[in-house]
Amino acid sequence: MTSPPDVIRTERVGDEDKIFVITIDRVERSNAFDSATARAMEAAIDEFESDDSLAVAIVTGAGPTFSAGQDLKAAALGDFATTERRGGFGVMALRPSKPLIAAVEGDALAGGLELCLACDLIVATTTTRMGLPEAARALVAIGGGLFRLPQRIPFNVAMELALTGKPLPATDFHRMGLVNRITEPGGALAEALTLAGDIAAAGPLAVRASKQIAQHSFEWSDEQAWTEQMTYARPVLTSDDTQEGLRAFAEKRAPVWKGR
Repeated sequence: MTSPPDVIRTERVGDEDKIFVITIDRVERSNAFDSATARAMEAAIDEFESDDSLAVAIVTGAGPTFSAGQDLKAAALGDFATTERRGGFGVMALRPSKPLIAAVEGDALAGGLELCLACDLIVATTTTRMGLPEAARALVAIGGGLFRLPQRIPFNVAMELALTGKPLPATDFHRMGLVNRITEPGGALAEALTLAGDIAAAGPLAVRASKQIAQHSFEWSDEQAWTEQMTYARPVLTSDDTQEGLRAFAEKRAPVWKGR
């Protein structure tokens, strides 16, 4: 089973085109992923990662559904939504070093939720449902959901989702802290763009370092963290941008970042 080349669309938006919007466009398959879609997503993530003018990316879905996960019809033919380098959906195993926001309209189930968990921030709507239905179908969620979800919501709630396969409304995930912002239906992308704009206005080196330290924090003991964080923080603290940030604060003006 193959997909046309435009199953992943990209657009540069915002002030100075610093925001990269990645849209999954397989509406006829509820934005489910096959291998071609995963490769297209990997290419989009690679473009985002390699372009220093891009500060933050948003992943969203065309049509009424964010993503139904793995395309099961494709899977039945041996066509799985993974790439050798970035893994599931072209992003789950090797995430970008810069921030990634999920803008979720409609449902994010199975791999759709796992795609959200590969992102750093999530914006969803009052009608969005999220869950891991795999066990109810005699499948196992292997896109990161079973080890990332318990890190981001209470363990017992993650267990209920994993073992029953029943979804919960995004409003519950918002209450538990997984979803950053809730909007009315149709407003997820606009709210994600507002959030992305706030990130794009911050110092790009500091944003990237902050993401890396936070992600690695789960691997470090408290004692290790004091030393290990400096691997990422030291180049920022000695950068031109840090000096510019301090000057701009003292002079009560907006900073002009150079990314160095």
